Amino acid sequence: MFIPLHDTNRLRHIRFPCVTIGLIALNILVYCTTTLGGEDFSNAAMLGFGFIPSVVHHYAELAPQFVVMPERWSYLTYSFLHLDILHLGGNMLFLWVFGDNVEDAMGHLRFLAFYLLSAAGGALLHGLVAPESQAPLIGASGAVAGVVAAYLLLYPRNKVWILALARIPVRVPAWWALAAWVALQFVMFLGMSEDQISWACHVGGVLAGAVMVVVFKRRDVPLLASPEAVAEDATSATAGNVEVAESKPASRWGRQ
Repeated sequence: MFIPLHDTNRLRHIRFPCVTIGLIALNILVYCTTTLGGEDFSNAAMLGFGFIPSVVHHYAELAPQFVVMPERWSYLTYSFLHLDILHLGGNMLFLWVFGDNVEDAMGHLRFLAFYLLSAAGGALLHGLVAPESQAPLIGASGAVAGVVAAYLLLYPRNKVWILALARIPVRVPAWWALAAWVALQFVMFLGMSEDQISWACHVGGVLAGAVMVVVFKRRDVPLLASPEAVAEDATSATAGNVEVAESKPASRWGRQ
């Protein structure tokens, strides 16, 4: 549909999005580890750490050699596994572009909790829709969908650079691109499209993220903020910390 490239939303509450970067690094590390381990190791990891609805709902049992943890943990662990480099790259690109500003709006620890609970929300709906499925669910899409929903509700009028149709660079308001992306997830979910993508997981992540952003955001961060309000907030924060800015160089991290 589109590929996100870059947004113009500067960080205002944190200097460095360490959780966002840490999650991206961890996903890459897990992918490299499972890939370098060979096909058998990768398949064993997907069975042992992927979310398998029939196992979680006790319609089936894993073979003993694949049982490495309580099955309820798979509501989270599945989100760190990816099928191939395109699967990983797409999820991490969305997290890279939108995750830092959501982390900025929530704070580090609350954003980490938000991300993991969004992943759990995606797995939950996937399991409710297909409780007897024996196919492992893997990928960060549910968690990333929660991040997208949060960004949409926090900064809908912020400008975002995207590749439309995967080749045309355009700068559009975030709500144009993200609302269309969210709508597509619901359309595909309700249409019950039969492919390898779990649209239920995406929708579950969106719903979880949309609900939780109200609770997890900082009190002074408004929903549906206008670019003017964001600019005024940034100006006020800068004016209130002149002495700090003069004594310590400001971080250059963030998108201008």
